[in-house]
Amino acid sequence: MKKVTFLFVVMTVLMGCSKSEKPFNYRGLPLSMTTAQFVDSMQARGFAIDSAASDSGRTVVFASTAEKYRVLMAFSGEKIAAVQENYAFSTNDSTRQLWQEIRDGLEKELDAWPDCPILKDDHKVANFDASDGLIAVILENTYKPTLSVKYTPKKK
Repeated sequence: MKKVTFLFVVMTVLMGCSKSEKPFNYRGLPLSMTTAQFVDSMQARGFAIDSAASDSGRTVVFASTAEKYRVLMAFSGEKIAAVQENYAFSTNDSTRQLWQEIRDGLEKELDAWPDCPILKDDHKVANFDASDGLIAVILENTYKPTLSVKYTPKKK
């Protein structure tokens, strides 16, 4: 009986240790990395720093001709405070469709339902609570259709 109990305890410990949660990340880049590492990683992915839109003390804006969005990274010292993708389109239908695709993709990836405090045709918000952070998908079809996806690490 002692051997069976010991085996059960060992199996439980091994199963608990083998489950490793992925760190909160932005498109595969952990948001626990330093700001310099994040900047280097984004530049390696083909994004350039838009120095006219960046504030060297608080934000860095990245742009790429290959992508339909710009990335804003807010930071405090060496810690990343938030990362936000900003999409700009010419029609409301394009942003509505993309909002739904991003929402559905995050729902599948995180295996979680979002909290949707606003679900109107021209203004939608979907908030996801990930393990180490929050993700907000925000659609605002007012004068100029915009879609934002914001990744905010939780404070520890």
